[in-house]
Amino acid sequence: MPQSKPLMATSPDHANAAVQSALRTLEVGSGGIAAIATALNGPLGAAFAAVVDLIRQARGRVIVTGLGKSGHVARKIAATLASTGTPAFFVHAAEASHGDLGMITADDVILALSWSGEQPEMKNLVSYSARFAIPMIALTCNAESSLGRAARIVLELPKVREACPHNLAPTTSTLMQAAIGDAMAIALLESRGFTALQFANFHPGGKLGAMLKHTSDLMHTGDAVPIKPLGTKMSDALVEMSAKGFGCVAIVDGRGLIAGIITDGDLRRHMRPGLINILVDDVMTKNPKTIDAASLAGEALELLNSAKITTLIVTEANKPVGILHLHDLLRAGVA
Repeated sequence: MPQSKPLMATSPDHANAAVQSALRTLEVGSGGIAAIATALNGPLGAAFAAVVDLIRQARGRVIVTGLGKSGHVARKIAATLASTGTPAFFVHAAEASHGDLGMITADDVILALSWSGEQPEMKNLVSYSARFAIPMIALTCNAESSLGRAARIVLELPKVREACPHNLAPTTSTLMQAAIGDAMAIALLESRGFTALQFANFHPGGKLGAMLKHTSDLMHTGDAVPIKPLGTKMSDALVEMSAKGFGCVAIVDGRGLIAGIITDGDLRRHMRPGLINILVDDVMTKNPKTIDAASLAGEALELLNSAKITTLIVTEANKPVGILHLHDLLRAGVA
């Protein structure tokens, strides 16, 4: 098997030049984002609010379109909208003239990205929008462009210099397009009251999908849950802890409500002669950390980390229904 060649050492001067170049690019990019924030406090803000309102009222989907680098950003915006509760998909502006116009209905809204607003390939799409009274939103830096004049609403982004030293390669401009697209998606998400549980419906796979599982999907139930009532001797509680193997036992009152928990730490703190003969009432930690069965696995992980514990009692209406260990989250890919 051929051996890979070792990486050649980079001279300090070249390394420093690369880092300085990256810093300049990021500085120019952050300037573009700051320019959008300033513009949103002015005329862009009213147009942005009108766009959010238009999309919210649409009976169909958001058709996001563009060409070149703007097309790549448009595809990303469509994906973000769709994943956050706003039905959307991408249509390539050039392909639209070769049959893809049939994907667009009179109930839809078109979001067209073009930094200059003068791509000739968009002409047929613009004409189709006008012919069937499909509202078009233009995302451009030139409201007086062909695209801007044809649009119902124009999101006119501030004109800025590209990070490219020749001011040619789309860099700052595409960053700004993506940023306003994200802002639009989140504004729509918040206006609709889109919840984490709804988000989970669209993200069942990968670590994100694991984080959005419910604790009830991962917890141990039934006889696996270590539980003893108030008034139990510590000798019986220790047998329960050892048999179930979670290093703890939940203590419930006469109504079955969680009253406390005994952990390995409680045992160490109360270690003394005669411990096994006293009642769990005198050893348990009252008001233990618990989590509702309907909570997300990501919430359980956050609670475990913040409390620096490894096990949670899962409850419904304050009654223990399961137990969740950090290892369960690890196996599910949450942690």
